[in-house]
Amino acid sequence: MRRRSVLLLALACPAVAAAQARFMPVTPEQPEGQALVARLRAGGLVLFFRHADTSGEPCDRSYALGDREGQRNISAAGRAQAARIGARLRELGIPLQEPVLAGPVYRARDTAELAFGKERVEVTDSLLADDYAGNRLGWVLAEHRRLFAAPVPAGVNRVLVGHRTPAIMVAGESIGGQAFPEGAALVIEPRGGGAFEILGILMPAPLPQAGFHGCQ
Repeated sequence: MRRRSVLLLALACPAVAAAQARFMPVTPEQPEGQALVARLRAGGLVLFFRHADTSGEPCDRSYALGDREGQRNISAAGRAQAARIGARLRELGIPLQEPVLAGPVYRARDTAELAFGKERVEVTDSLLADDYAGNRLGWVLAEHRRLFAAPVPAGVNRVLVGHRTPAIMVAGESIGGQAFPEGAALVIEPRGGGAFEILGILMPAPLPQAGFHGCQ
């Protein structure tokens, strides 16, 4: 019930500019994906990645940040997917701002470090998973909103690696359901003043028949 209340508050926030229709994830080869890549090559946008594939991995159990064994981790396929994400962005000529920001839950942190290199990643509680945030959930959502909306210089793109639920709480149900699979990225245009627009959802390294775990 608490999560639903927070979600309704987030959706009611006038700072969020998001499409009402549900998005469909696209690859760089599809026409819609080609258009997103062209925008990203110019910079000034935000790429918010959901962590890589976790298919078949045990669900979260301890909800303790330092307890890898108690967390749902990325799978072997997810590790390969994460590495491919970084390689694909380089192949596509998408310029990235450093450091890449990643949440401290291992599936987000590992995805970022495998994709972009540990030395290029800064781990931050701003990108915590909702179930790990506890009484800081309001702050975590505010941080997501700030990172989505703050201006980005031309020629680079801000890269964030985190989790789906906080993004839905901030950006709305247009990215819910099957719209935002593991390993995909929201392409976001910051508008400043707490406002932003979701331009689309890009899958640089899709995994067929994957992308959504069965954990509650």
